Amino acid sequence: MAEPVTACLVIIGNEILSGRTQDTNLKHLALALNDLGVKLVHARVIPDEEKTIVETVNECRGLFNHVFTTGGIGPTHDDITADCIASAFQRKLVISQEIKEIIERREAPPEVMQTRMRMARIPEGATLIENPTGGPHGFQVENVFVLAGVPSVMQAMLSTITKERLGGGQPTHSLTLGAYLSEGQIGKKLGIIQENHPNIDLGSYPFYNADGYGTNLVMRGTDMTALKITFEEVRQMILSFGVEPIQD
Repeated sequence: MAEPVTACLVIIGNEILSGRTQDTNLKHLALALNDLGVKLVHARVIPDEEKTIVETVNECRGLFNHVFTTGGIGPTHDDITADCIASAFQRKLVISQEIKEIIERREAPPEVMQTRMRMARIPEGATLIENPTGGPHGFQVENVFVLAGVPSVMQAMLSTITKERLGGGQPTHSLTLGAYLSEGQIGKKLGIIQENHPNIDLGSYPFYNADGYGTNLVMRGTDMTALKITFEEVRQMILSFGVEPIQD
């Protein structure tokens, strides 16, 4: 069985850590990458601090097949992601003529234009990530993809990254069964099912609603045949407790 193609998300921004802004990029990235055959297995939220960004990127790019960063590529003084990626790869920052031309399409006073030009700076040798919204592009250096923090722009950039560019494998499928049983009741039998199907990710998630307390059992894997076999074993396990499974 082929090793999964893995990814890490590094969310950069003091506004996320302060609680002023709620991140929504992680969910979108995880779902989009899954469709491209890439498994998001790790995420971090870090401040706009050069040392922290450089160290985090350098650590993560050695641990995972791909690293995605969001945030910090705007025009203001605290948008330092481009500087940090250049430092992480020991490359010079250069002006992308393609991004420069995009920025110059919108007329502005000289001081505003000069500020905007911060968004045209990319590490030397970086590959651009198209921005279909019409704004400045993101960029890629080796296995690090630098995206905007604004969700609509991030999603637009991500939509241009192909499965071929990432070397993705098979997408992960998911099946879910619920039951009005506690994790304590099903824990032992669930553990046996997991041992018998090591290539299926079998997780249990408690819930509570007006009808009572129960557990959702989520099965994830790339092999649909193995997934269906596991699903049926979980269904039979639930029935063995005299409880009817809840299926979406």
